[in-house]
Amino acid sequence: MALQPGRGKIEGRHYLPSTPETVTWGELPNAHSRPVLSIDPGATVTIDTVSQEGILGDQGRDPEAFLAGLGIVPAEVLADARAIAASGLPHEFGVDAPHIVTGPVFVRDAEPGDMLRVDVLSLHPRARYGIVSSRHGAGLFAGEFPEGPPPEANASARHWQRFGTVTTLCAIERRRGRLFGALTSVGGTRTRFPLAPFLGVMAVAVDSTTGAIPSTSVGLHGGALDCVDLGVGAHLYLPVQIAGGLFAVGDPHYALGDGQLGATALEGPLRATLRLSTLRDGAARAALGALREPFVETETAWVTMGVDAELPEAVRRAARSAMAFLTSRIGLERAEAMAYLSAAVQVAVGHVGPGLQTAFCRIRRADFLEPPPARSRLARQPFTRLHGVGEDADPTHPEPAHVDGPAHMDGPAHVDGPVHADAPAHRGSAVRLDPAAHHEPGPDRAAPDRTGRVPSARRDPSDGELPGGHVVPLESDEMTDGTPV
Repeated sequence: MALQPGRGKIEGRHYLPSTPETVTWGELPNAHSRPVLSIDPGATVTIDTVSQEGILGDQGRDPEAFLAGLGIVPAEVLADARAIAASGLPHEFGVDAPHIVTGPVFVRDAEPGDMLRVDVLSLHPRARYGIVSSRHGAGLFAGEFPEGPPPEANASARHWQRFGTVTTLCAIERRRGRLFGALTSVGGTRTRFPLAPFLGVMAVAVDSTTGAIPSTSVGLHGGALDCVDLGVGAHLYLPVQIAGGLFAVGDPHYALGDGQLGATALEGPLRATLRLSTLRDGAARAALGALREPFVETETAWVTMGVDAELPEAVRRAARSAMAFLTSRIGLERAEAMAYLSAAVQVAVGHVGPGLQTAFCRIRRADFLEPPPARSRLARQPFTRLHGVGEDADPTHPEPAHVDGPAHMDGPAHVDGPVHADAPAHRGSAVRLDPAAHHEPGPDRAAPDRTGRVPSARRDPSDGELPGGHVVPLESDEMTDGTPV
């Protein structure tokens, strides 16, 4: 069954559904955006994200009718997707950016100059199907695919077939505890590939008061990063531009091929649980060196990014950022860093085709002698079902106090109503990482005492550890091979 809004397990301290009141369509937050949720730094939030696929104008802006044509029964269509599609949110297909963006979230005590650290704690598919669409004028093969006639001049949401978009439905299957996408061709050939879910859009507000910020933009604010490294266990760093950060997410993916050759990934809605923390200058320098731009850290790699209208320049910018990281954070001389980049760095292409090009440089952490990072964890919590939007914090489950060091696990989930931009920022409860430490002490690493010695770490057997890969069990019945959704 579909993971409907408010149903199933909510792992974060806060819960943010996607409703017509909590999303924007095709726009990222700017300095005038009003937050829909306010949290303390270090708190966790579970966000139900909605995919734009199935509700765009070239698909009729009616997900139930469109998906029925692909064999999806009404019970498998998400209620929040229906509500957004039927709302009065303005959106012109082909003119406005496509993504449904949820947020923004106001992080108390986040100030310009800080770095917002986003820990990806869990990602659960909300549907047992995903969609890959091929549109005219998009992707590396623009003008070649789709192979049908171009859109007609009078194409509209009412006459959406005239756009000529080709949509491929992909069933989601579970095999031996892992999730796969499965395609069955007209001739009966079966194709199966592993899922690697992540959020394509992750952004803070741009310090601008003029003009909309399209959700397809990429820059210092983050945006449409489309970085496959942002799966479970990853940390994303974004430079805060305005007070509160105003963090927003969207464009959930189930899988994406390197280069995103057809312009879309395997698109599908995700329930994402994230922890949002802020780092001041000392802690940011310990983590990133001199970099103050989007940066991804995983258990095995550091990832820098470059964006430009031309792919070679995008790669050059990613490599320059990698060199800055290697010299200012790792301590290599520039010539040594250049030698390492030539000999060992992995360059990946995030997006090719019309529009901005993105590239990534992946630096293997194992190539450098340093202690392994502490893994982000979620505390085990009782199965929780939410049936509506309640008031703000539950006084019986206050947010725990924090000191220097990692944010502790949060209590049971609750649902927050909208908050206003003029809400006071409570700076006394800020969570800060120790600026003097290169690594935050975590569950597997004790903090040093006054003598500088580190006592042996103890592990609580009740700790809930995230799986090492992308094993993200659904809150629905087991799926079997070949069973149509």
